[in-house]
Amino acid sequence: MTDEEEPRPYVNRWGDTSDPAPARNGSYRVDACSCFDQSKPHPRARVGFHTERQDTSAPGWQHLLELVDEAAADGREEFRPLIELSPEERRQVITLPPSIARLTAVRHLVLYGSNLVRIPTEIGAMTGLEEFTPYTSYRLHWFPYEITRCRKLTRSTVSTRALFGNYKLRVPFPRLQPPPDSVADLNPENLDPRRWGATALHSCSVCDHPIEQGGLHQVWISLRVATDVLPLLVSACSSACVAALPGCA
Repeated sequence: MTDEEEPRPYVNRWGDTSDPAPARNGSYRVDACSCFDQSKPHPRARVGFHTERQDTSAPGWQHLLELVDEAAADGREEFRPLIELSPEERRQVITLPPSIARLTAVRHLVLYGSNLVRIPTEIGAMTGLEEFTPYTSYRLHWFPYEITRCRKLTRSTVSTRALFGNYKLRVPFPRLQPPPDSVADLNPENLDPRRWGATALHSCSVCDHPIEQGGLHQVWISLRVATDVLPLLVSACSSACVAALPGCA
């Protein structure tokens, strides 16, 4: 997807994001994704990261922040934030807030039919997570390596045709930036998502040390996470951390 392309809405007929069943009261709209054709193989397709940034002034984002605060306060074990948002508010949310790190009691995270384009690295702090359901989130093509820190995660429901590198469509992975010689001119708190996939990276995906104290080495790795094999983006602080990844020794 490029900056010049205007997001086009399409209908998600499973408007009730609580489960994979048609909504009784109509549908809601999310943005169409033109990154690649999710219906047939295109092994030579050129793909890239979504470049959108979250509008933190949007009512949907503000409402989501409140819902995360409520869930953290009451210690709920199941979190289905999208069913609490209006159709337009759902469309305004393209990522999750870093405050999801507080949801350590949540065992099931449901993001059915979302408009998300990325998941923040803070999902790794949701240590109680056992089940993850981002099904029919067709603009969500990859996940942060930090999700592997959710050691209890054993069940997932993901739309695999939407994933980079999936075996059905053989979609390639976006090219990553070569490791910079220095991160002195790189602000890890304000990154270009076109180049780095994320808008902020606080710490190494592997050792958890601050990025600004080392370098920025990004690699792709595909691993089984719960039920599905997922494309994971690793943002490491050194080549040594990259070498410590599963299968890289």
